[in-house]
Amino acid sequence: MLDLNTKKIKKNAFRITKLRDKTSIRVRIPGGQIPAEIIPSLNKIATEYGDGFLHITSRQGFEITGIDFEHMDRINELIAPVIKTLEIPYEVEIEDPERGYPSSGTRNIIACIGNRICPYANYNTTEFAREIEAAIFPHDHHFKVGATGCPNDCAKVQLQDFGIIGMAGVQYDPYYCVGCEACVKNCKKRVVDALKMVDGKVVRNEEICIECGECVVTCPMQAWTRKEEKRFKLVIMGRTGKKDPRLAKTFIEFVDQDSIVKIIKNTYDYVDEYIDTSLPKEHIGYIVDRTGYQEFKKWALKDINLPEEAIVAEHINW
Repeated sequence: MLDLNTKKIKKNAFRITKLRDKTSIRVRIPGGQIPAEIIPSLNKIATEYGDGFLHITSRQGFEITGIDFEHMDRINELIAPVIKTLEIPYEVEIEDPERGYPSSGTRNIIACIGNRICPYANYNTTEFAREIEAAIFPHDHHFKVGATGCPNDCAKVQLQDFGIIGMAGVQYDPYYCVGCEACVKNCKKRVVDALKMVDGKVVRNEEICIECGECVVTCPMQAWTRKEEKRFKLVIMGRTGKKDPRLAKTFIEFVDQDSIVKIIKNTYDYVDEYIDTSLPKEHIGYIVDRTGYQEFKKWALKDINLPEEAIVAEHINW
């Protein structure tokens, strides 16, 4: 009978399963995008050491199932090329890839396909997810981070601890506008009815506009464009689970990329201060519930200089 250190196994990204003497390995895919070159490595593990299956997880990673515990060292050797392809080039600090993943804490950072492909997306979600990966992985705290290109929220970031929603930062040039009303009609039918025609030109109600960028996509004359400088809406503390599931609430609007990374890193210090160590693990949302939003905000925004246009929620009640 094998003598197993289950805590060490889990930290190494292996799972304790219901099948006797069998484990699974979780493979991180930061930003949800993989080069095809890693597929042979995953295939080799699954067919030679597993049960022949790859399970695509809800967090856009892979779980290779049906592995014997005695093969874990060999699996770590075989997964090293995947780690070197998906982690090391993006400056993720993994000391010894040949020993596999050094942590299973911070969950795989999910992302929609982003503006590399999607006309509605306001930024490159995979690129940003990889930047966050380099800043926060490996770590043992169970943070969940998601990036989505626009308020359509295809990545379901409203269910994450930190959800990053792209804002278009739309700008309108009346010189190019021909008064066709395509943007006005689309906004009324499909978005929030933030646009009106006044004297043959479009007027935007900034109080209700959600900066989705649909007007940019709809306009045939390019009268609407996105600002080059990227801004985001950061929503926080959404969760599923058995106890009080909920959608995330808006923390900051018009926040910049660097500030988001710093906020997430600051939150690790907050969790270190307040986590209930009597529990096997405690997700961050429950800590915020216990300490209150104002205490979380104090820690999260420590030493951060937000853009002038950023809007921070004064109060949040979930």
